[in-house]
Amino acid sequence: MIFILLMRSSFIFFFIIVFIPCIAQKKISAEKRGDYRLMFYNVENLFDIYDDPFKGDDDFTPGGKNTWNYDRYQNKLNNVYKVIIAIGGWTPPEIIGLCEVENRKVLNDLIENTPLKKAGYEIVHKESPDERGIDVALLYLKKKFKPLSYQAIPVNFPDDPRDKTRDILMIKGIINKRDTLYVFINHFPSRSGGQARSEPKRMYTASLLRGKVDSIFACTVNPGIIIMGDLNDDPDNRSIMESLKVKITSDNIVHEELYNLSYRLFKEKKLGTLKYRGKWNLFDQIIISGSLLDKDRAVYTSEPDAHIFKQDNLLEKDPDGGMQLKRTYEGLKYKGGFSDHLPVYLDLWKR
Repeated sequence: MIFILLMRSSFIFFFIIVFIPCIAQKKISAEKRGDYRLMFYNVENLFDIYDDPFKGDDDFTPGGKNTWNYDRYQNKLNNVYKVIIAIGGWTPPEIIGLCEVENRKVLNDLIENTPLKKAGYEIVHKESPDERGIDVALLYLKKKFKPLSYQAIPVNFPDDPRDKTRDILMIKGIINKRDTLYVFINHFPSRSGGQARSEPKRMYTASLLRGKVDSIFACTVNPGIIIMGDLNDDPDNRSIMESLKVKITSDNIVHEELYNLSYRLFKEKKLGTLKYRGKWNLFDQIIISGSLLDKDRAVYTSEPDAHIFKQDNLLEKDPDGGMQLKRTYEGLKYKGGFSDHLPVYLDLWKR
């Protein structure tokens, strides 16, 4: 009898953390899921409620202009968890890249103080010198991905050393129990001051990232590389096309080149991940090494396996027409939404 009750309790808990959020959000389980699902999400200002005197987090404190408090913080955590579960489908994503997280505490709260605790995520994170106090991070399921090493790559601008921004996070790990995967999590410098004026900093960051990729190409045969992040540029902007030197996927794949799986979504399908002044941009991108497009590889993917997660509950009507992102704040008005970005995800398959 006790065993039966325990089994029923486990089923009820699983139903609550997986099925209820997904039903409420019209989950995507109808799509065939890969053997491994990776996602990236700019969660927009995931701050705790405590003042850090060394960071620009004053707005996100109880006494700050956003009147950020525990209830709003917990609602934010729950919203992020719901998106993660919905993207995972039947099981949570194996690898998650995040940006705009304040510190390790908010990551711990996300995986320990929401129903994500049942999934068993681990964290890769390093505090960055960003002036706003926001970082990038990786969550992973340790049964599916085993980090071997990681490196936080600082972005120091030669022409403006006082400007501090997010590190690039590089993780080398094992997937499919025997295949090495290099994952880069990025949050390129913003467009503050205008696209043209701020572009040189993204060009520099992209060239720094390309240098790290080239070092992997130089010493590794057919490496599996995945670059995910908010690049603050569209797939056809110079930082991506020229500095990062990505290619558009074709039938003539070169293993030691980078291919932007987000390009077709932007140019052909006219999709985006954020909306600014009535225009959709696709700043959140997934870029991979050519070797991962080889179906003879033990773990591989394809261009149609890259997606934007554009679900109805993440959006609301735009007063100026169409739809817009349902954000946490609109100016100083608290709306209790999700983020000012849509997440992106990629499926990997085992041969």
